[in-house]
Amino acid sequence: MSENSEQTAEQTIQTLSHRRILTIMAAVIVVSVLLGFIFVSSFFAVGVLIGGILSFVNYYWLKQSLKRIFDRAVMGEQPRFLATRYFLRYMVFGIILAIIYLTKTVSVAAVLLGLGSFAFAIVIEGFIRLFSGLFKKREI
Repeated sequence: MSENSEQTAEQTIQTLSHRRILTIMAAVIVVSVLLGFIFVSSFFAVGVLIGGILSFVNYYWLKQSLKRIFDRAVMGEQPRFLATRYFLRYMVFGIILAIIYLTKTVSVAAVLLGLGSFAFAIVIEGFIRLFSGLFKKREI
């Protein structure tokens, strides 16, 4: 096999993995919102939904930031204002959480649970890979 076809297969696997993580993340959010609505309250469920949306925003914001950094590094440029952009992202989310806390529109704990949906998705993806690797037939 040539290097190009190996690279393409690797990129395809990475794309599928990212898609699966985002799909799992969406499923975690939907299930959490439904369970929150059924077992806790609509106040809690809306908080989880807002946190889940913020989690997706954070994921795509970080993805774009890292893409810009690596694109500049490939061209030989130094990425400027790296720490400032990271700090800005955290400041924006901190301000949003402070507004939610001060206005008491939704449960802050629920928003934080929704923000953790990416971490839950990564753990679930890890279990999927672990168990799919255990049951995969090995060729010798």
